[in-house]
Amino acid sequence: MSNPDRTTLDEPPSEEDVHVIGRQLGREPRSVVSIAHRCPCGCPTVVRTEPRLPDGTPFPTSFYATCPRLTAAISTLESTGLMKEMSQRLLQDEQLSWQYAQAHDDYLRRREELAHVPEIAGISAGGMPNRVKCLHVLVAHSLAAGPGVNPLGDEALEALPDWWADGCCRALDVDDLHEVVANTCPAHHPVDPTHEDHGPTVRAS
Repeated sequence: MSNPDRTTLDEPPSEEDVHVIGRQLGREPRSVVSIAHRCPCGCPTVVRTEPRLPDGTPFPTSFYATCPRLTAAISTLESTGLMKEMSQRLLQDEQLSWQYAQAHDDYLRRREELAHVPEIAGISAGGMPNRVKCLHVLVAHSLAAGPGVNPLGDEALEALPDWWADGCCRALDVDDLHEVVANTCPAHHPVDPTHEDHGPTVRAS
């Protein structure tokens, strides 16, 4: 069971942060507003992004997990069928469904603080508010917003191993780093920066 520091941040990224994020993603980061959470090693774990990319593309994923050790661990968790189980519970548990809807509203509110993008108005990410389709999004939201905001993100986070236990991701050489990144959710953490995400109008950060 993972028990990371749940301190939430809103720190402007330093030049070193931007360099580390670029290395984590294997490409130049775009539209990073702030660092929302850090690994115990100090590297960025989650960044907050603008809801519109520099080329004008709407981007609904406001909180974006960057640490390759974290995203790989989340991908492994997704492979267990947990998302299907969570989606089924949303149909059966009214209290959980209400809490998840509140998480959806929280996500929208925080994104609107940055800018209003009509094309994605009312659309959050990760399947909210009715289903679960990406644990990367939910975990990133939980780490950025703090405990008690996204119930399913909190559950997924608790189910993860201590992803930082094998050391800082900066210690990975380039080949190992690319292998880790390649094993993450391809829709939300593509190695190819031209990969389309969520359909033709949304692209990865």
